[in-house]
Amino acid sequence: MKVRLLVCMGWLMAFSAFAQWQPAGDKIKTRWASQIDVNNVLPEYPRPIMERAEWQNLNGLWNYAILPIGKQTPSTFDGKILVPFAIESSLSGVQKKVGRENELWYQREFTIPSKWKNNRILLHFGAVDWKADVWVNDIKVGRHTGGYTPFSFDITSALKSGSNTLVVKVWDPTNDGYQPRGKQVNRPEGIWYTSVTGIWQTVWLEPVPEKYITNVKITPDIDKNILTVEASVNEVSALDKIEVKVMDGSQVIASGRSINHLPVEITMPEQVKLWSPDSPFLYDLEITLWSDNKPQDKVNSYAAMRKYSIKRDNKGIVRLQLNNKDLFQFGPLDQGWWPDGLYTAPTDDALKFDIQKTKDLGFNMIRKHVKVEPARWYMHCDRLGMIVWQDMPNGDRGPHWQPRQYFNGVEWLRSPESEANYRKEWKEIIDFLYSYPCVGVWVPFNEAWGQFKTKEIAEWTKQYDPSRLVNPASGGNHYPVGDMLDLHNYPHPELYLYDGQRPTVLGEYGGIGWAVKGHLWEPDRNWGYVQFNSSKEVTDQYVEYAEQLKTLIKHGFSAAVYTQTTDVEVEVNGLMTYDREMIKMDEQRIKQVNSEICNILNY
Repeated sequence: MKVRLLVCMGWLMAFSAFAQWQPAGDKIKTRWASQIDVNNVLPEYPRPIMERAEWQNLNGLWNYAILPIGKQTPSTFDGKILVPFAIESSLSGVQKKVGRENELWYQREFTIPSKWKNNRILLHFGAVDWKADVWVNDIKVGRHTGGYTPFSFDITSALKSGSNTLVVKVWDPTNDGYQPRGKQVNRPEGIWYTSVTGIWQTVWLEPVPEKYITNVKITPDIDKNILTVEASVNEVSALDKIEVKVMDGSQVIASGRSINHLPVEITMPEQVKLWSPDSPFLYDLEITLWSDNKPQDKVNSYAAMRKYSIKRDNKGIVRLQLNNKDLFQFGPLDQGWWPDGLYTAPTDDALKFDIQKTKDLGFNMIRKHVKVEPARWYMHCDRLGMIVWQDMPNGDRGPHWQPRQYFNGVEWLRSPESEANYRKEWKEIIDFLYSYPCVGVWVPFNEAWGQFKTKEIAEWTKQYDPSRLVNPASGGNHYPVGDMLDLHNYPHPELYLYDGQRPTVLGEYGGIGWAVKGHLWEPDRNWGYVQFNSSKEVTDQYVEYAEQLKTLIKHGFSAAVYTQTTDVEVEVNGLMTYDREMIKMDEQRIKQVNSEICNILNY
């Protein structure tokens, strides 16, 4: 009888949650939308580069309210919202706009497991767009600005026994503000998409000891055969020791230790396994903090031995290299948008799907376009063997034009506040993604969207992370800085500029469109750079452009980016439909020609 009662109670709780949440609106959705468990939303560990065994997921149904700026904590709420889906999305169950004149409030209760007693408790947010203020039990615990990076607060002193109340207030001006916002706009059209406000990545709790590891920074050097691991600690002491074990499966194949806050430098085996798209091998890491000869904290991580560089080939063309070998990097422009979740994939399987399909189609690279993904997206790229070109999300274009002479370009003149915010958020993005092996290229600007002080920004980026390449302005105003010259040309590939000192790359081309009925965001308002009416037509055009690209590679191109992975809202130029239900082209023909392009420098 007791078992039956518990089962019935479980069903009632599940039904109650389901009754409080349904996807909103009538737009198309992905197959994964129906797989969402309201009581277990995105249950996967959200920070795979630094993992601990214990954590608590706070995703699920929260209370929400939209109030004018300056109002106090609401005494009543408008309803329920499914975290971590942005309020404008279908999967939030709300699908409302907020606007710069309002603030979005969230509220939920939580309890701390009794076994976490005597630990410090950290509250983590994967990402909140854009300014977040956080209270626990009416005690202000922190504020964060920046829509694309994780942040956390130590909330131990604000906690009480039993139920605790968490409140989050968010303000996001979208394109009315100076902050990075990618392709979000208040009035979507063309290449501009629906705004994203509030929590859009996992919220979670984590117990840690009094002294704990706060961050790991992992740097491989295949030329010296050394792996460097720098572990930051919340309370610094000269007596602390960091120990790192490098694992190949269950076997420890190398290890190292350091004291006095120094990085751990580990000499790797002579027959080290290199990471590449063809062989994406990852070593597991165990990183332990010792204090007074006692283990205080341990995190699990992983690393890859790989190198991104450039070098002139025997024909005098400067090429991109991976592990000291020429590699033509070829992949799609990936916007990372979802018809049901907007910025947030419905499930982890959905998040992985786009990467896996890109791999299946024969590409070896993805340009992540003016968006930053959750940490697990980069983990999937690491595991599947996909090089990533990471864009800085564009934002403020500033109030005035400032003329430049080089290539007749122009740059925006940003306000001091805007410039300072750009620099802050760009640094945070680099810090966030530094240890993920897949990231090979930083792209601080796209097509002059908010481009400013290009030389200074590119040089700072390279100095801050010399282990990667810097694409100073993809298709933007061109200056002789950074590691490559990046051209955009639609719809066909064209080599109209060439740099004899840096690799010349085709940062965008293609945009072959086909509006597939039954898979459209808006049935009557769609566009592509060129449009066709069948799979054969778009495949034929793709292959024609690919054959043109092969010729141009011999004349100087060292990488190319095809637009784009999926349709997005009214854009219908994807390799896949927006709902991911249909691959628009002949997969075998596309895979064949893509593989030929990726391996063209090996012939």
